[in-house]
Amino acid sequence: MQKTLNELAQIVGGRVAGDGNIVITGASGIKEAVAGDITFLANPKYGSLLDKTSASAVVVSDGTQSSAKPLILVDNPSLAFVKIISLIIPDQSSHPQGIAPTALIGKNVSLGKGVSIGPYAVIGDNVEIGDKTIIYAGCFIGHGTKIGGHTLIYANVSIRERITIGSQVIIHSGAVIGSDGFGFVTVKGAHHKIPQVGTVEIGDNVEIGANTAIDRARFGKTIIGAGTKIDNLVQIAHNVVIGENALIVAQAGVSGSATLGNNVILGGQAGLVGHINIGDNAIVTAQSGVAKSVPADTMVSGYPARPFMTTQRVNASMQNLPKLFESVKALKIKVQELEARLEKE
Repeated sequence: MQKTLNELAQIVGGRVAGDGNIVITGASGIKEAVAGDITFLANPKYGSLLDKTSASAVVVSDGTQSSAKPLILVDNPSLAFVKIISLIIPDQSSHPQGIAPTALIGKNVSLGKGVSIGPYAVIGDNVEIGDKTIIYAGCFIGHGTKIGGHTLIYANVSIRERITIGSQVIIHSGAVIGSDGFGFVTVKGAHHKIPQVGTVEIGDNVEIGANTAIDRARFGKTIIGAGTKIDNLVQIAHNVVIGENALIVAQAGVSGSATLGNNVILGGQAGLVGHINIGDNAIVTAQSGVAKSVPADTMVSGYPARPFMTTQRVNASMQNLPKLFESVKALKIKVQELEARLEKE
């Protein structure tokens, strides 16, 4: 689809600086863009790319200095660019339509209007699926599970029994929802399994990445709050509670019974011990090991995780260790020389 820059600016609520009559035929990243494309610049540290890009126009933050390139000035370039991509490059996904003949559907299953189920999916007894939900090939939905409307479940997802999933949820391939929590009692060197009889409750507008595992509670619920986004290869253990609009990045691991507040961010490969609280708006940077609770509105980093600025000072001090070692070595020689002179006197 083609649009002039003026038309795009009107759609995203921005204003044009430069030639608003140029025609945009595509959208791409700032390094990959070619003539006819529009791109965006959200991070000022990449400002040097603004005049280097081959794109015909750039979406930038309002207040950006003038450029040789035509610009659309907006409050949030990332969000505006999402709208532009949706318009210029429509979603070309070919979702399943209807109920495949090879889908296996159990007894007393309630299907809403416009539900689609792909080949070889297995739907257990007493499952409820809301309107226009799409379930791809090879998925397993256990008995008694409830799934809201307009939810998209990609191929080979396993959702075990008695799970509750909200509306407008996206679950990517290979995810496992409701697997057993990791619970054992060790007696005389033998590990005896503790039954995991709870469930998982996932709120509306949640996205769950590929090959992520969310364990069912031992008792009660493992909860993922509305609007939370979980990346690929994340482990959420039993009885974890995650608030609304959290961001959990790839390979993070949250141990059992930890509680995360609203808007929490866990960086990639962050690890949390169990039974701790991470306050609202807290940020745990990548590869941090969190062994105690984190207050709200706090950024922590490192292993073990400390307040961010403390970790920065520790890291800076460690960088100076070779220089400090040489200084101490030189001082040691001077002390030895002074001691030798004192002995002669």
